Amino acid sequence: MTDHVAESHHDAHDSHDSPENIKKEMTRYIGVFLALAALTGLTVWVRFSLDLPEHQAIIVALIIATVKGSLVAAFFMHLLSEKKLIYSVLILTVVFFAVLMWLPVHDVLDKFGYK
Repeated sequence: MTDHVAESHHDAHDSHDSPENIKKEMTRYIGVFLALAALTGLTVWVRFSLDLPEHQAIIVALIIATVKGSLVAAFFMHLLSEKKLIYSVLILTVVFFAVLMWLPVHDVLDKFGYK
């Protein structure tokens, strides 16, 4: 029975390394690379072509950077195929990051009397 499990694992690994699979993965990686390049171009275009106030331009750039970071995490770090534990840790990290970003904003708003 152990040999059967080892053989099926070996077969699954072989199909993963097949030329068709490698070509499919390369196409996906090239697509993600092109998306990242386009989003970088969009960031530059927003900064220099749109006449946004600085704080709005920064917000738009951060949104674009978040999309780019999500693409990198999902495809290059293979988080799309990970288990629930990885997603749980990732969500917890995002929550802590959001809290850490909210604290200084809350402090500034409180300092200037906004409630």
